[in-house]
Parts: sequence; structure tokens; C-alpha cells
Amino acid sequence: MSAPDRHNPLDPIHPLRHFVQQMTHLVAGTDDEPTLLREGRSLLSELIRDDRWLPESCARSVPGTYRQYLLYCDPFERFSVVSFVWAPGAGTPVHDHTVWGLVGMMRGAERCTEYAPEGAHRVRACGIEHILKPGMIEAVSPAVGDWHVVANALPDADSISIHVYGGNIGSVKRHMVDSASGEIRDFISGYSSQELPNLFDRSAAVRAAATRQG
Repeated sequence: MSAPDRHNPLDPIHPLRHFVQQMTHLVAGTDDEPTLLREGRSLLSELIRDDRWLPESCARSVPGTYRQYLLYCDPFERFSVVSFVWAPGAGTPVHDHTVWGLVGMMRGAERCTEYAPEGAHRVRACGIEHILKPGMIEAVSPAVGDWHVVANALPDADSISIHVYGGNIGSVKRHMVDSASGEIRDFISGYSSQELPNLFDRSAAVRAAATRQG
């Protein structure tokens, strides 16, 4: 399969469609997590090189909070692709994922603070904090480290990251730390919109190609 054009105004979402096709081949061929993380990282790195494919509807922020827009979910829920949009001051509670995931920074910057389980009902800060800048990717999973806090690292601009998870992440029962009690409780994140971008309307590009050939 040929690599996507960096930007085609007649088919702007082609890089995402190409990524989805390649990820579908990957998850169909293996369920080995190290392989999925390694090969998925390479595919995601290509996707986040250019942000012009991201639809405006999936890049909208809300002051003081973050939004997670579903870009695609595999029909068998083997993986999902999500756009996370962070307004200035936005951040998550301490939380886990329970499935493998890759976080690719596309615009702005994120601050990630790592945590680790401490017994069955508590987590503790690891003393590790890092900043993700455009082009950087990190992995999460119960096997490689699954608890963290994420926040927009920019005080005056939105940040956007593209996440790939080994499941339909909006419907996965996960865990978060209650900020008042410190207790771990279940949560299901859902998504911030009921709409999905249309990956498969290639009509403008096909018409243009047909016109050139005619």
C-alpha cells in the first residue's frame, strides 16, 4: 500500500484512512503487545507528522477542560483512534487504561506525571514527570506502566494528541483516583461527540482524477 500524500486538499483525511487501514492489518496479524506497540508507534509517528488532516470538528476545545473525539473504532473493537484536545489549564485525574495504548503529540505539549499501584486500593506518585512535544510518542499498558495524570503543558494555547488504544477506549471500564478521598473507583470515559469523521468519502479526488484522464 502506497504511503499517504502529506496533504491533498481534495482528500484531506487520507492520512487517517491510511493509518486505519495499516492498523487493521496489524491487529489482524498479531495480538502480541510488544509487536503492536512497536509497529503501531511507527504508523502513528507518520500520522502525527502533519496535522492538516484532522477535521475541525475533532479539534474543538472547551475552556478549562479536555475533550476526546472518536476518530475511528475497529468493527471488532480491537483498536480505536481518538483525538484529545486540551484547553489551557485542562488535565485528567489520576487514571489507568487497562489496555495497551499509544499517545502521539501533534500540536502543543502535554505534561505527564506517572503513578504506580500501591496495594489493591491506592496508587502513589513515582516522581517521574515529562513533557511530550510534537512528534513524541509514549506507550501505556498494564505491562509497561498504566497510571498517570496528563495536563496541557501550555498556559495560553490548546494542545492536541492522537491516541490509539487496544480496544474501544470510551467503553472500557477503567479506574481513577477520587481527588477528595484518594480511593480508586471505576469509570467509563465515553466520548465528547456522537459524530465520526467520514473517512471514506473520496468523491472529490476520484472526480478530479476522472476529469484529468478524460
